Amino acid sequence: MSMEQIIATVRSFEGALVVVPEPGGDFPELAWGDAFFYYAPDGRMPANVQPYGTIITKNHPDDAASDLDPPGRWRVNVNAGRRALSELAAGEPGGAGGRPGPAAADEVVPHPVYGALGWISVVNPGARTQDTVVRLLRAAHDAARARAERRHATGRAQEDG
Repeated sequence: MSMEQIIATVRSFEGALVVVPEPGGDFPELAWGDAFFYYAPDGRMPANVQPYGTIITKNHPDDAASDLDPPGRWRVNVNAGRRALSELAAGEPGGAGGRPGPAAADEVVPHPVYGALGWISVVNPGARTQDTVVRLLRAAHDAARARAERRHATGRAQEDG
């Protein structure tokens, strides 16, 4: 599954906003070429809300364990939640019978930095993981929509009170 296919899939979700920073825009150079997935039915990037998924195309200063700098390597990250993470990525990294390390391609692993917060990562999703990645992105999108609806309802209740 290519980055473009994942981006097209997420764009098909109702209310999805995909932000792909490009050179010369308002985003820092480090973000250029990456993609950020939000629930934003108004088409505007939400303030004070983290994306529910990302595609990262290069190593970051605090995140190089996936070895994304070689050509053709990239990683999709999804806020899957701690429960899904424990079901998908059990075992110790790199150990005998354990899960693969963070640089393994086409494997669901805890995010090398945000895994403890329920984020999963897949370097270069392929036949083994593409259906799981799409399913997790859909679930993360639905969870982001539910959070937005709760915030909106709470805001209305405070205005009415």
